[in-house]
Formats: sequence, C-alpha cells, structure tokens
Amino acid sequence: MESLEAEQRFALAKVAHLATVSEAGTPHIVPFVFAVEGDTLYFAVDAKPKKTAYLKRLKNIAVNPKVSVLVDHYEDDWSQLWWVRADGTARVVTDNAEARHATDLLVNRYVQYRATRPAGPVVAIHIERLTGWSGS
Repeated sequence: MESLEAEQRFALAKVAHLATVSEAGTPHIVPFVFAVEGDTLYFAVDAKPKKTAYLKRLKNIAVNPKVSVLVDHYEDDWSQLWWVRADGTARVVTDNAEARHATDLLVNRYVQYRATRPAGPVVAIHIERLTGWSGS
C-alpha cells in the first residue's frame, strides 16, 4: 500500500486498536476513537462507564510510551482486506491549550462527544512510522 493511501485510510477510520505494554512486558490492546492532525494522533478518556479514569493504557504509557495503533477493514472478499498501523510515542497532554484543541478535534469528528465532551486525560501519540497492506 502506498504511503498516501495508508495515511488517508488511517485518518478516515472511525475506530482503531491501541497496543501498549505494561512494565512487566504484558501487552494490552483496546479499541478506541481518535483524531489525527498532521503526525499527531489524539484520544481522550471519555464518560463511557469505567472503573477509573486512570486506565491501564495510561499506566502503560507512563512506563513505556512506545505504542502501536491499528486500523483495519475486513470483508469476506479477501481482495478487499486492508490494515494500516501507526507506531509512535505517546504522552499524556499536560498543556491545557493543547488538550482543549485535541478535544475540539474529537468533538468535531464524533457526534457522541458533542453531547458529552471528553473530560480527559488527553493523550497525544507522535506517529513515527505508518505502514499498511491491502489485499488488492
């Protein structure tokens, strides 16, 4: 897959899977929603039911900021399969202006966030490498 096509498919995807690794080396993968601006991907902890706002993904990022994000498409016609993976470095956003901007990006992308803005924390992932594959 050409890099421009990979960028476009990645940016248009509505859901992705975030892979982090714990201090003990245990992988942790969760689905999440996101917004991309340039080479930065943003996501925020939102109001969906959770036991705590300090999620395992945040704990993992604190001890190992290297992450991968995968978007993919499946069809029974395997010539239509594709995936794009972004590898990068994550950080919890501490600058209020950047967090507000990231949240605005998320609100503009997901109608659900217009009713209930994500309260955060907000995470930024600097995309260092984008790779992809397609069956056609």
